Amino acid sequence: MTFETRKGRRREAAGVHPIIGGFYPDPSICRADADYYLVNSSFEYSPGVPVWHSTDLTHWTQIGNALGGTDGFQAGEAGASKGIYAPTLRHHAGRFWLITTNVSTSGGQLLTSTTDPAGPWAPAVVIDGLAGIDPDLAWDDDGTCYVTYCSTRPGLEGIAQARVDLEKGITLEEPRPVWQGTGLAFPEAPHLYRRDGWWYLVIAEGGTERGHAITIARSRNPDGPFEPAPGNPVFSHRSTTHPVQNTGHADLVEAPDGRWAAVYLGVRPRGMTPMFHVNGRETFLAGIDWIDGWPQFDEGRFVYEIPDRSFLDRFAASSLHPRWVSPGAPLGEFVSPAEPGISLIPAASASGNVSALMTRVTDERWRFDVALRTADGAAGVLLRLDDRHWCEVRVNDGSAHAVVHIGPLESHAGEAATGLGPTPTVRIESLPATHDGPDDIALSVIHNGQSVMLARFDGRYLSTEVAGGFTGRVAGVRAISGTVDVASVRYEADDAYVDPRP
Repeated sequence: MTFETRKGRRREAAGVHPIIGGFYPDPSICRADADYYLVNSSFEYSPGVPVWHSTDLTHWTQIGNALGGTDGFQAGEAGASKGIYAPTLRHHAGRFWLITTNVSTSGGQLLTSTTDPAGPWAPAVVIDGLAGIDPDLAWDDDGTCYVTYCSTRPGLEGIAQARVDLEKGITLEEPRPVWQGTGLAFPEAPHLYRRDGWWYLVIAEGGTERGHAITIARSRNPDGPFEPAPGNPVFSHRSTTHPVQNTGHADLVEAPDGRWAAVYLGVRPRGMTPMFHVNGRETFLAGIDWIDGWPQFDEGRFVYEIPDRSFLDRFAASSLHPRWVSPGAPLGEFVSPAEPGISLIPAASASGNVSALMTRVTDERWRFDVALRTADGAAGVLLRLDDRHWCEVRVNDGSAHAVVHIGPLESHAGEAATGLGPTPTVRIESLPATHDGPDDIALSVIHNGQSVMLARFDGRYLSTEVAGGFTGRVAGVRAISGTVDVASVRYEADDAYVDPRP
């Protein structure tokens, strides 16, 4: 893998290459004046609900996280693919409102708000009486707020709705059913919009796998009755060879010039049948045309220069970049400043998930390097899909070895490296596939300028098709024992460039 030969940037349609790459699913978008803001699901990872900003819909910068891992979502308590599901972000009367679900608790929907999406956000409150997931917010002219959501209450299946008082955090009535969808599996992810005297209800159906689809209905009233579109589903890639699959969970936004767009999730599967996606569900963008009163998706509308998502973090700032998360204990419990870099200590979590400083893998081909100082402890540099599917390079007392954990099986893979000294660099990278999988994963150490590969294995074993669940790969570092210093972390992405190799 020769990153040094990369050339110019590649232009691509936002319906083929994600506008937010990596495990950033269930996008919700809103606009305030000329600025756009977007949030995603975060599941067990803390801090939760990444928040993004853009001025052109195609290039996005993460400006924070909405849930700090305390109010309504305790870091380290959610198991794999549990925790925070499908938020909705809206701007109303000068304030940003965010509603979401913590599926790891028995209760209602989490609600928080702010005047600045970069934070701080108000302490989250729970709105009881709305058992379900995927809550949405919409307001009528008189200020009445409607929460529309996917009900999980027996006897109230499908898409349900209730009026709420956001200031008090309470429901004002018993929820009622508003639409069952078109008959496909799992009607969910509702979003309600008003346009030209109609209320449009956009939902996802078919499950968030290959059958995923976007359907829509409309009514003259926010609470229905809703009339389905004659051409449902209005958008899907099911049963096609399109490189982006599992498309669904859309949210629409109107631009200042009156044009509309939609963000939605999709995956980029690779390899042989059944094909494997490894970076989770990513965020894509399409244009929207209104034809005969119904939205039509144009996934080729936005063509943009793919950004380079590489970064070098020397941890010089007083606070961590918002890209850093943990599936276990809160970052503040085991990460502290050092000179230079940061120090890590071991930490436990209630869920049993590993406590590690981690960031999402955002590209199909990539390299992740961690420069360590391990004189006072043992370190692990790891790639994780969930708590049963991960790999790690363990470094201790000048030696390193690779561990691969797939389901109930754990293997100390390959050969150990010795004589590394106290400042090795550990590398995990994605290489071209050798066995019809999506890629190969290579685990290496670098000492005195030389790279020593410890293990290489088929990347399908860290894919959603093997592991299940709703997340994607994250890479990071942890202290196994003692104190471990991290001088820097470098992530190199190769997706942004034209590949000169045949």
